[in-house]
Amino acid sequence: MQDHPGALAELRGDCANCFGLCCVALPFSASADFAVDKAAGTPCRNLLDDHRCGIHARLRDTGFNGCTVYDCFGAGQKVSQVTFGGEDWRRGPADRARKMSDVFPVVRQLHELLWYLTEALSLPAARPLRADLRALVEATETLTLGTPEDLAALDVAAHRQRVNVLLLRTSELARAGVRGRGKNRRGADLMGARLRGADLRGADLRGAYLIAADLTGADLRGADLIGADLRDTDLTDADLTDAFFLTQPQVNAARGSAGTRLPGSVSRPARWAARG
Repeated sequence: MQDHPGALAELRGDCANCFGLCCVALPFSASADFAVDKAAGTPCRNLLDDHRCGIHARLRDTGFNGCTVYDCFGAGQKVSQVTFGGEDWRRGPADRARKMSDVFPVVRQLHELLWYLTEALSLPAARPLRADLRALVEATETLTLGTPEDLAALDVAAHRQRVNVLLLRTSELARAGVRGRGKNRRGADLMGARLRGADLRGADLRGAYLIAADLTGADLRGADLIGADLRDTDLTDADLTDAFFLTQPQVNAARGSAGTRLPGSVSRPARWAARG
């Protein structure tokens, strides 16, 4: 896998080459995000025979908000086309759907780690760590190419911890050069916090709970946002230029505007433009 940004393209969902695995493998419960209950390994009632979503254009209107913020980091096409060699679960052995459902979440986690590692490689401050980062990219990519049995038995948590050690070192190096470096708010409970216009440059917001927080006009340049919960966070006109370890699912879950400045690794949700 090549360095950022081209490599990140391989870590984006390609539904045309996937057998609707996120609509089969993942469970969900009736809530504000999903209109009904669904068990893991059971196809969603809205999944069509061609693996497309029957209500894709109406997901929010029909109570499936959770689907609109999800991204598999390219795990769907990897499992469909590589792990199982393009064999459709609908037309295969009876246990193929179950095996795919077991493997998909594992590969999704590995691809998320590849996203962070690939982005880390692009950070100028991480130059001293690039050999180690590349080695972990190669090791992680190798794991994604395992057999279904290997993947189902993989201790992802142990590998994630190994990766996290290096990502923490990367974060320290990247944020050290940010002028006016922000406080350590790692894992902080900031649900509903009023942070309008806050100076969060270079802040450590790893795993912070920012659900429904007001970050209108906040300065998040150079902040570490890995694992931050941005559900319903108001990022209207906020500046996230050079914020790192930010993923598309996080952005999709937040609210923003045409004036919100984002790093180039993620895309502005179309619904944000409507807010002006």
